[in-house]
Amino acid sequence: MNRGMLSLTVAILLSAGALEALGRAMHPPATAAQPQQAPSCSAPEYRQFDFWAGDWDAFEGGNPAPVARVLVGRILDGCALHEDYRDTTGHEGESFSIYDASRKLWHQTWVTNRGQLLTIEGSLQSGEMILSGPDPSRGPRGRVRGVWKPAEGGVREIGVTSTDGGQSWKPWFDLSFRPHAQ
Repeated sequence: MNRGMLSLTVAILLSAGALEALGRAMHPPATAAQPQQAPSCSAPEYRQFDFWAGDWDAFEGGNPAPVARVLVGRILDGCALHEDYRDTTGHEGESFSIYDASRKLWHQTWVTNRGQLLTIEGSLQSGEMILSGPDPSRGPRGRVRGVWKPAEGGVREIGVTSTDGGQSWKPWFDLSFRPHAQ
């Protein structure tokens, strides 16, 4: 190896070592001696939708047979709710709901195995979580609104739709969530 190649090899090794040392300094490994940080989602607003968390059988209107199994749980250190919805026809969906403290509102994103996407937002009003947003599948002025509220040991969710930008609403669904029968 000639002197120039040797100098270049030493410089590369020194640079790699310096980069590794810099990386360790910027991101030291966690140790047992480091205190745990409090969750960043500890404000009461993050608990407003917790009444929906549970293992549910969902019933449509007065139908005595469940139409879906729905699991809703707190995730990410209590910062979000995750919904896993599976109905008896093969329709599946998942949603993530989070309180956005910067805007002081709730946000939910819903996706399904049928290519549906909804993003709705809103707030807790008089004990009811009310979220609404655009629904392009219903036309250029399409909108949806969902209302969740505690009801008789469970939760009731009512969905409505609009094709005129929210000036008038039509029923979409009326679900009652009851604890899953084991």
